[in-house]
Amino acid sequence: MAVKIDRHGQAAILSHPEIELLFAEGLQSDRDRALFGVCLYTAARIAEACSMLTEDVYTPAGRVRASVNIRKAATKGKLATRTIPVIEDLRSLLSVWQPHAGKIYLFPGRHPKHHWRHITSDSAAAILREACQRVGIEGASTHSFRRTALTQMSNAGIPLRVIQQVSGHRTLTELQKYLEVSDAQVRGAVASLSMLSYSGKARFHELEPELPSLRLTQSSENLKSQVVENE
Repeated sequence: MAVKIDRHGQAAILSHPEIELLFAEGLQSDRDRALFGVCLYTAARIAEACSMLTEDVYTPAGRVRASVNIRKAATKGKLATRTIPVIEDLRSLLSVWQPHAGKIYLFPGRHPKHHWRHITSDSAAAILREACQRVGIEGASTHSFRRTALTQMSNAGIPLRVIQQVSGHRTLTELQKYLEVSDAQVRGAVASLSMLSYSGKARFHELEPELPSLRLTQSSENLKSQVVENE
């Protein structure tokens, strides 16, 4: 799969070590860790995370809610409000950020008087680029967190209809475009066909690792060398 380079290509799926490295050393502030934690642990688009309302995350007493709302008005296509349960990793990040959250928006803009505005997607993308450069992660973008979350759910065997409820995709076809299939999964899928093994089969030599085209090329080169020697 093509790696995203210079903002072109598909956003990379983040590995567990990369996620740990990014949150431990790449992202430099509680705000940035909370922002991208929302993207990772709710599978939210970056625009949805940036425009999230404080009241949809914290109770009036300042406690993190059991679930957060991604309001219909903030979603792509304005399809429907999504309610996502808060897991412990996200609760921890949001609890640390709570004293600094905006009056209206969870992640307000930098200007203290502009409390009615939120951080922009472009600003978030710039923050992530710097964080990735800091720790040497290539091919990642703000969309990587959403792709990583949805792929992880799929790999864990969660039914696509359930994942669609979390992601907010209009159709399963749109959702499946987000899910990455690894080489190991393909090998596992083909290996599962051994369950269809038949009895009475003949025994053969072990398969050679080279592809047929490679073997033919090597044989041709061997023949050429023999002709030269004979000459």
